[in-house]
Amino acid sequence: MKDNSLVTIICLCYNQEKFVVESLTSAINQDYPFIELIIVDDFSTDNSKETIEKWLIDYPEIQFIANEKNSGSTKSFNKALKLAKGDFIIDLACDDILLPNCVSLQLKAFRESDFKDLGIVYGNAELINEKGKFYFYYFPVDESKKTIEKRQTGDIYLSVISGGNSICSVSSMVKKSVFDDLEGYDENLAYEDLDLWIRASRKYDFDYIDEILIKKRISTTSLGTHFFLKNDERSRKINFSTNVIIKKAIALNKTKEEHKAILKRMHFEMILAFKTSNFKLLFRYILLEIKQRIHIIIER
Repeated sequence: MKDNSLVTIICLCYNQEKFVVESLTSAINQDYPFIELIIVDDFSTDNSKETIEKWLIDYPEIQFIANEKNSGSTKSFNKALKLAKGDFIIDLACDDILLPNCVSLQLKAFRESDFKDLGIVYGNAELINEKGKFYFYYFPVDESKKTIEKRQTGDIYLSVISGGNSICSVSSMVKKSVFDDLEGYDENLAYEDLDLWIRASRKYDFDYIDEILIKKRISTTSLGTHFFLKNDERSRKINFSTNVIIKKAIALNKTKEEHKAILKRMHFEMILAFKTSNFKLLFRYILLEIKQRIHIIIER
């Protein structure tokens, strides 16, 4: 891999006018020079579009897509992906902040890794609030800010399908060839990362960088906060998408161990469905578990 590999950062914005300039500035202020930015505003209802256009006056070479209707993150990303010229891709939400050495550390990991089929590298993240104040680290760290628990690398498929904190998606860099192979994000889903990690880890190796690469902003509008809301329409869409993702993963499983591992993920989702009063989804999981256990027994 050459040191002048082009990296495309796809910046997705929806109602993030307060944070978008800081986010975009962090992308162009990397200590690695060969970066392509593609910005997508997903028909924001605040002044995000106008804020981006004002910022772009100083950067006329940067591509900007202003959606004429709200399309969602998966479709918006795929639209930008078709225009991307980079060998590597970063998916950046426009309220998050890349640290200055994020890209260079990610490329260094690709360059120096021993994994044969390395497709994705990721690191740790600092979680901040809307005012930029520190919350905690995605993966707990020691006094040297090194991850306490060793991350699994290489073939992590079993870890991903069983659940837990196997990936910090916001700190990841993906080979463009991986996105091309997997045909981007699944546009039928309300969110993208879990499905991508499952499909990618089935075919490619993952590596971990033990560094803080990004500041991830947690706000009331963040996608992650909607997983756990009771009687919330966005929450229902997200969690129904997870059900679809799990079914897709079952179809990818090859061993009895993998079929058993996904039951752990299903149990977590069943508890979540109960806590959010999504009883229709809970019933789906009960039926899916019965079907899955029968499948495991038959395979003996």
